Amino acid sequence: MVVDLSLVVGLGNPGPEHAGNRHNAGFMVADLLAQRLGCRFRAHKGRADAVDGRLGGGRVLVAKPKTYMNLSGGPVAALRDFYRVPPEHIIVIHDELDLPYGTLRLKLGGGDNGHNGLRSLRAALGTGEFHRVRFGVGRPPGRQDPAAYVLRNFSAVQHAELGPHVDRAADAVEALIGEGLASAQNLFND
Repeated sequence: MVVDLSLVVGLGNPGPEHAGNRHNAGFMVADLLAQRLGCRFRAHKGRADAVDGRLGGGRVLVAKPKTYMNLSGGPVAALRDFYRVPPEHIIVIHDELDLPYGTLRLKLGGGDNGHNGLRSLRAALGTGEFHRVRFGVGRPPGRQDPAAYVLRNFSAVQHAELGPHVDRAADAVEALIGEGLASAQNLFND
């Protein structure tokens, strides 16, 4: 079977109260990709909002689960099943505590490293062998709880630099689709 569709999933939490949270970095990148497609997200029957079009020379479906982060696997599995997308054609954009703010890393596969969204995806998809665009949000200062940290908005200094970082992450997704993992890693891995 020839697959001509990439499923690009931005992870985050729904609702305006979470829009600026560090945990919503994936949603921010997905929103920018939708803008680049010239489309608005529409409800999909798989408990996600989605847009489709062409990015990086390939056909894409960009999605944002309507569930909270820790339940995002179900909607992604529903989209995978509906469109018959193999795991290696799924790209997940998510926040990453273990990378300094603004750092990007692209990879295929891996564990969940304590990330509830990735844990849910791995359980629902039955594999961790999907592509990841890891958006560095940095570690919390002092003894702040990491869960509380990611559910807070970016600091004023970080917010001032956020636009270019989101733009660069969207560019990385397009490169991953159009040029493959090795080339995209060479261009975007910090």
